[in-house]
Amino acid sequence: MPTTGHIVTALIETIWQGLAGATPLEQSATILGLLGVWLATRQSLWNFPVGLVQVVLAGIVFSQQRLFADACLQAVYFIALAWGWWCWTHPANDRRASLPVTTLSTRHRIWFVVAGLMACLAWGLLLDRVGDPMPWRDAFIAAFGVISQWLEAHKKIEAWLGWVMVNLAGIGVYAAIGLYWFVGLYLIYLVLSFIGLVSWRRSMQHEDTT
Repeated sequence: MPTTGHIVTALIETIWQGLAGATPLEQSATILGLLGVWLATRQSLWNFPVGLVQVVLAGIVFSQQRLFADACLQAVYFIALAWGWWCWTHPANDRRASLPVTTLSTRHRIWFVVAGLMACLAWGLLLDRVGDPMPWRDAFIAAFGVISQWLEAHKKIEAWLGWVMVNLAGIGVYAAIGLYWFVGLYLIYLVLSFIGLVSWRRSMQHEDTT
């Protein structure tokens, strides 16, 4: 039975082989994607220009592979990133230099979960009708990915919980179909999501005491 160390080593080798065997466009999109998420965990405004370039590259890659649902999702992410850039630099409270990290009320959390599930159902049914090979996976990632991006644009700490769900869904699907390169990539995204959650929580607690 393989040990945890063997599994980690094999996973790292798979990630490296996947990155080395990818096209320059895919490599650039992957590196920028990881960089953008890491910058977001640091609350750096640079995550927005990096993210905007990354989603354009990812959209091209998905279009070339005829993954049109994923390509359309990148367009939505582009709009959300541009909106988030504006929100972070134009806080409603003019006394603050930047937008503070805040949290949603319980009522709004429930509303977002219900809205995400309803959007997932509607989008999944539509994708299934047009022949998408993984309609429910695409619908879930699209619905909660857009919600998470919107929450991140408003510096709501729940954004990272949304990204955790999206990344777990991606890991499960890609593991089931044997795309271990993407499993490794989404594992890194998952780790970064937890880092972002912890970092933003500390920031919110610090702002509450000042």
